[in-house]
Amino acid sequence: MKISQALPGSTDILIVGGGVIGVCCAYYLALRKRRVTVVDKGELGLECSYGNAGLIVPSHSIPLAAPGVISKALKWMVNPESPLYIRPRWSIDLLSWLWRFQSACREEQMRRSIPLLRDLSQASLALHEQLAAQGDVGGSYTRNGLMMVFRSRQTWEEGTHEAKLLNEYGIDSDVCDTADLRGRVPVLGPSVTGGIHYKDDAHLEPHQFVKAVANLAKQGGVKFLTRAEVLGFDTSGGKITGVRTTRGEFQPYEVVMAAGAWSPALARTIGLNVLMQPAKGYSVTVQRPPAWPSVPLMLSEAKVAVTPMNSMLRFAGTLELAGMDFAIDQRRIRAILRAVREYLADSIETELIEIWRGLRPCTPDGLPIIERSKSYNNLIIATGHGMLGVSLGPITGKLVSQIIVGESPDINLTALAAGRFQ
Repeated sequence: MKISQALPGSTDILIVGGGVIGVCCAYYLALRKRRVTVVDKGELGLECSYGNAGLIVPSHSIPLAAPGVISKALKWMVNPESPLYIRPRWSIDLLSWLWRFQSACREEQMRRSIPLLRDLSQASLALHEQLAAQGDVGGSYTRNGLMMVFRSRQTWEEGTHEAKLLNEYGIDSDVCDTADLRGRVPVLGPSVTGGIHYKDDAHLEPHQFVKAVANLAKQGGVKFLTRAEVLGFDTSGGKITGVRTTRGEFQPYEVVMAAGAWSPALARTIGLNVLMQPAKGYSVTVQRPPAWPSVPLMLSEAKVAVTPMNSMLRFAGTLELAGMDFAIDQRRIRAILRAVREYLADSIETELIEIWRGLRPCTPDGLPIIERSKSYNNLIIATGHGMLGVSLGPITGKLVSQIIVGESPDINLTALAAGRFQ
């Protein structure tokens, strides 16, 4: 029996991955009048882009790999309720990642990374502002900063030191004593010691954002195919010549790999090593209590974000290195809810909407991968954003569009090459 091709077999650009990175790439390529198709093995924006904290954070320009993190991680990693948990398992990929992670936790490496993350974050924030001005995209976008909240005087002093460091790179903040903090955020309880308000940060509801940007991309002619899993790539002469999916085969001129935590497995099928680990994060979303403040909070010692999203309130946090595992560990959920109770004045009486988990793609040095492949000259890799996918989505999309049309990128991408770990 002969089966005819049900889908158009050619497209200018095929984007693999329909999360925030893939959708933003599609949108900025549509602005360039390129024919774009996005394929996703599930539904748009329903993986890591769905239940995260929705933060847009120039304040997070210090990478995950930083001095002092190893000593904290050693205390946390054996406690399944800690902010960082590494499930004991034998994995060459995990050991390789951990080796490079500890190598990146140096002062000089951190100081090289901060200005790059700052530039990416501030450029992306400006693009978020532009997108928010376009009707439905800005439905939940709010820019009134992020309040870091501390219970321990020692960690508050450490946070103040970080704020001073970031101030050297032009990231502004206000240090709040206990009285000032409670005046700004009345829901906080007596255990809090102080806070730091990063004034330029913003937040939004991430799934709503992805859907809205996808709609803009559709208006620009982008085609989205869901439940279209990549089965394999055909290659010849240093190029990807075909992409086989469960919904047909494509012969694109360019391929963008924006598959998040699934990127390393896809890359291995064509002989590429993309060094990342899937870092499981959790969130609990509830109905937003009356008179809840509009500024998001970061409960610093617990590493839990509290984000108001229109009628919802989301508690998000934890980082669990357990491989491609989607199981919900109830201990991690209990740790998030316990942290919320410890920081707030009263127990929250509200209705549960959803418990969620997702896999965030984390590189060892905390920087994303954005590059044209050295092995396949029509492959662009855009992944590894860790906890900053929503924050860096627009600038990543714009940079990918500049790479594809042959423009000089707005930001030097040399330090974001996949080969930097080899």
